[in-house]
Amino acid sequence: MFRSSLSNLTQDQPLHNPAFVANPDDVRAFLGKVFTYMALALALSGGVAYWFGHDMSLIGRLINFETGGMSILGWVVMLAPLGLVLLMGTMMNRLSGSALLAVFVAYSVLTGASLSFIFLAYTASSIAATFFVTAAVFGLMAVLGYTTKTDLTKLGSILFIGLIGIVIAGLVNMFLKSDTMGYVISIISVIIFTGLTAYDMQRLKQLGGTVVSGTEMAQKLALMGALSLYLDFLNLFLALLRLFGSRRD
Repeated sequence: MFRSSLSNLTQDQPLHNPAFVANPDDVRAFLGKVFTYMALALALSGGVAYWFGHDMSLIGRLINFETGGMSILGWVVMLAPLGLVLLMGTMMNRLSGSALLAVFVAYSVLTGASLSFIFLAYTASSIAATFFVTAAVFGLMAVLGYTTKTDLTKLGSILFIGLIGIVIAGLVNMFLKSDTMGYVISIISVIIFTGLTAYDMQRLKQLGGTVVSGTEMAQKLALMGALSLYLDFLNLFLALLRLFGSRRD
């Protein structure tokens, strides 16, 4: 939903017009805001995840340790981030910049709470190691997307189709509970979100040269761009953690 909304906003912009030359200062200013918002989201999510994951009284409100099932609050925390992403994607033009930022912050906090479960399943050292590996891969692909002269639009379309495929496969595997299928989905997820990082970075670089700095629309687009990169990072991290994370005994 988000990717289609961003594409609709920019489809009439001269993103691939060879005669169009973006102002490098405008591009850097826009990307600076994008990464500032993304860093904010990662800090909030990471902090909340660590807080909940190391406080059994808090995480006990999300899950019933006796039955192993989710509480009502747990289901709200798990499902609410999806609803907020859809809200940002569909209501971006109607929400003010401040309101969109508030939704973005709420999304980051709730996502952090939902991520707290990884501290029950994996060792802290493997979580930390996977985070730094993810940051390295993400940074490399972001630089590639920023510097490459190759148009990644077709690649992005292919990767988006693959993304739909792994979402469907993941839903199916919720019922099959196949470890092998889960492993394959994780491998494909790493490939898809690695590629999407480069694609999204190129799109945001191109977009940065078309927006007017200091406007509310520039802020909204920076927030949506941060959400896109945040989702790439988060899903890449979770896929790598499922593949290489050390589980608790």
